[in-house]
Order: sequence, then C-alpha cells, then structure tokens
Amino acid sequence: MSPAFSLCVYCGSRPGTDAAFGETARQVGQWIGAHGGQLVYGGGRNGLMGIVADATLAAGGRVVGVIPKALVEKEWAHTGCTELHIVDTMHERKRIMAEHADAFLSLPGGIGTLEEFFEVWTWRQLGYHAKPVGLLNLNGYYDHLLAFLHTSVQNGFMSDWQMELVHVGAQPLALLEQLVQVAGMAPEGVRLDQI
Repeated sequence: MSPAFSLCVYCGSRPGTDAAFGETARQVGQWIGAHGGQLVYGGGRNGLMGIVADATLAAGGRVVGVIPKALVEKEWAHTGCTELHIVDTMHERKRIMAEHADAFLSLPGGIGTLEEFFEVWTWRQLGYHAKPVGLLNLNGYYDHLLAFLHTSVQNGFMSDWQMELVHVGAQPLALLEQLVQVAGMAPEGVRLDQI
C-alpha cells in the first residue's frame, strides 16, 4: 500500500545537548508513522536521524534512507530502513531524497542539515520544485539564523517573498500539519479541511 504522504526530514547525526531535540525527533517520527506516512532521510542510525527513523518505524510508517557508500563504511547506515539506497555521492543522495518527498522539514542539526535546508530552499525559489519547505525553530535553535536572514533582506540581498517560501514554526506537530496542508497531502484519518 502506498504511503499517505512522503516527508523528507533533515536533522543532526548527533543528538545535541538538549533532551528536547531527541524528544521532538521522536514525536515527528511517531506522527509520520501514525498518519500512514513515509519518512525520507539520510539513512543514518545515529543522533536525531536514528531517533526519527526508529520512531517512524515503531509507529508503522515506511522509512526510506539514502546514504553514501563512504558513510556506510563507517557503519553509520540504518539497516532497519524499509528501503535503504546506497549511493556514490552526496549530490546523488540529495537528489533521490528530494525526488521521493512531498515536503521538506529541517529539525535542529549542524552544517549538513543547514546545507540540505538551504539547497532545497534555493531549488524552491528557482522553481525546480513547488514543495513546501519547513524549518522547526525548536526552543529558539534557529533564532540567530533567522535574524541573519532578515538582515540579508534588509541589505538587499534577499526579498521578503523568498523568506515567505519557508514555513517556520516552534511547535513540531503544528508545523507538520501546516506542511501537509500546503502540500495537499492527506494523512490517513486526517481531512485537510480539519487541519
């Protein structure tokens, strides 16, 4: 049976120092699985990546992992994924993840998460896709990044419409529902007019 929706989640391969990061990753995965969805992510078993994947699987959802050979060799691959795609390059990884997704959500993470977020946002502004892009600003984690981006707008390097392409929220479940509504994805048991 096909999943109700497919959500690409970018997040840290480390757990971070705040227990709320891991708990939120668990909530996101649980929500995806409980609503008949599919998680698309980087295929790792460590950090927030592993937590969101395990929670999705435990809640009955599908998990598609995409990981480069170099990381498999370091034993970072999550072998419990429903599908695990092993690729040659990071570019191939990101392309496959984007192709399998209806929407994108960035949780807290490091430079890899930021790079993935900015790339998919750039693709959105260029019209390479029309899928919603979300940024979870959990406990103010992305406050400084958002302030910098607004500074870029004020200095004329970006426009307000580019900022409006990103759905920013502090509450994970509300942001998930917003992405579902914008993408027109209908999770099992959820009518879009009730979100």
